[in-house]
Amino acid sequence: MQLQALTSPSLISTGRTFSSKQEVIQYLVKQLGEAGKLHSEEEYLQSVYDREKLSPTGFEGGLAIPHGKSKAVKEAAFAIATLKKPLTDWESIDPSNQVKLVILLAIPENEAGSTHLTLLAEFVRRLSNESYKNRLLQAKTNTELFEQLDKTEAQEETRAGKKLNKTILAITACPAGIAHTYMAAEALVKAGKELGVDVFVEKQGANGIEDRHTTALLKKADVVIFANDVAVKNEERFTHLPKLKTSVAAPLRNAKKLIEEALEKAEVTPKKQYNPSQTADSSPEDDGKKSFKTEIKDSILTGISYIIPVIVAGGMTLAVAVLISQAFDLQDVYAKEGSWLWLLRQLGGGMLGQLMVPILAAYMAYSIADKPALGPGFAAGVAANLIGSGFLGGMLGGFLAGFFLKFLKKHVQPKGTFAGFISFWVYPVIGTLVVGSIMLFVIGKPLAMINQGLIDWLGSLSGANALILGAILGAMVSFDLGGPVNKAAYTFCIGAMASGNFIPYAAFASVKIVSAFSVTAATIIGKKYFNKQEQEIGKQTWLLGLAGITEGAIPFMINDPLRVIPSLIAGSAVTGAIVAYFNIGLNVPGAGIFSLALLKGQPALLAASIWLGAALIGAIISTILLILTRKSKVNKEKKSSIKTQDAA
Repeated sequence: MQLQALTSPSLISTGRTFSSKQEVIQYLVKQLGEAGKLHSEEEYLQSVYDREKLSPTGFEGGLAIPHGKSKAVKEAAFAIATLKKPLTDWESIDPSNQVKLVILLAIPENEAGSTHLTLLAEFVRRLSNESYKNRLLQAKTNTELFEQLDKTEAQEETRAGKKLNKTILAITACPAGIAHTYMAAEALVKAGKELGVDVFVEKQGANGIEDRHTTALLKKADVVIFANDVAVKNEERFTHLPKLKTSVAAPLRNAKKLIEEALEKAEVTPKKQYNPSQTADSSPEDDGKKSFKTEIKDSILTGISYIIPVIVAGGMTLAVAVLISQAFDLQDVYAKEGSWLWLLRQLGGGMLGQLMVPILAAYMAYSIADKPALGPGFAAGVAANLIGSGFLGGMLGGFLAGFFLKFLKKHVQPKGTFAGFISFWVYPVIGTLVVGSIMLFVIGKPLAMINQGLIDWLGSLSGANALILGAILGAMVSFDLGGPVNKAAYTFCIGAMASGNFIPYAAFASVKIVSAFSVTAATIIGKKYFNKQEQEIGKQTWLLGLAGITEGAIPFMINDPLRVIPSLIAGSAVTGAIVAYFNIGLNVPGAGIFSLALLKGQPALLAASIWLGAALIGAIISTILLILTRKSKVNKEKKSSIKTQDAA
């Protein structure tokens, strides 16, 4: 990159004296304005001050690079000042930094993701060479400094006799995903070359993951450095490596020291055997790309990991509200809008009914196409709620958003003048409009028709054999755990209740216990067939079942739908059939376990025994099926793993 193309001798000042950081910035802004680079000096100056509030722009070794991105900038440019007397009040990554060289970058707003990053990275790379920096500082005139800008020296890759047979991986990530992410990466690579160590840096920035570590590198590496101020994506890929964790600013202060510490850690804590099955990136391909099957699997697992806290917290909050209302006869308070119990109910219900599906869809999309897919993913989830498609619709929306954004990123890449515009406008806006429109106008209407068709079909069965109707209702309740099929069954039961037929809702309420109880029992009895995460979820779901909340089983259903759905349906159908066969009725919706005291159609004790007994029988059936199907899956995976090892 030719730095001289973005400045001129008139924008360079040598040997100046300033009393404060503000005075330097104001002076350089005025220089840029007089050179015709700005539409408005005041507006641009404000953008520089706004940036100063976010994080330090002083670095180390006497360097400061303030910058502003604004519509007030006509074209990308920079101004330079060398100071006769160093400034000590400039907020810097290195607290002892005394600023002697100030480079002010002026970037048009639509070049935030392109020219900005390129220019920053180029300055950091060149100024990390002490001799280059000293030539700029020692320049006597503006013209001399201008001429030195593009006079760089080729540095030796390694120093003679210092090449080490070590490989270090690194992740850099900062909140904005722009400046420090790339500058820290540059500092680590440079320090690695000087120390004779191979350093490979994965940048997790505004456009997602760049230079993703391949499977070959994951196997070869000796240690990993996490230089981050935000959560690292797919950190589980590095479980086999010793880790050194620090802030994203640390490499800018002393990258060599970090690498030396990492090498010491590698000596003290040797790496473990690399196991692809325990990582998010298990592709055997050297380019790190995932197969379609792996991408689908990782997307589902990512979505599950993010909705579990929402399901547990929301479900338990709603359960507490339901149980309090029933235990203390506070149904009127529970139903009164604005009351404390109503608000508690809304909080829990909102987390399950409003947040869960958008979070699921967003993070499934995020797994496929990184940060640019988050906005469209959330939009897909909101659309799924609007059309009432439940978590199955949310999953579909997550896949749709992820793969559409992946396609968009491949064919509309953020390069050149419009890079920032593409990253921060095209991806989220076009993605949201396309994905949201498909969800609302293509999927929504057919789904509504199917839903109404199910309700009408159930109505046609109401006069038929009660056992068949109960079995069908039971199967529908556990088919999608709160989705459109479940909602169709609920709507029919409420309609039947309004018409004086209380049997369907009694079957519906009993079946809602089945999925929760069976998941808890399966993860306790067949503990060895379920992972730690599933075991922890299983401990909670029985409590949700007491309140008539089915959503606790959703993570299991998403993770393994072909086995879990039939297992839950089988037990639920039996439960529904038993309750309906014995003409047990219930005329209070949403009563959970307290339905036992409100049942009709049989003597109180007999009705309660049949209703709860039917739920327990269904739960036992589903538990057995959940364990048997999971055992079969685990055994198949073991056999497949053995065959793969033998072939290798």
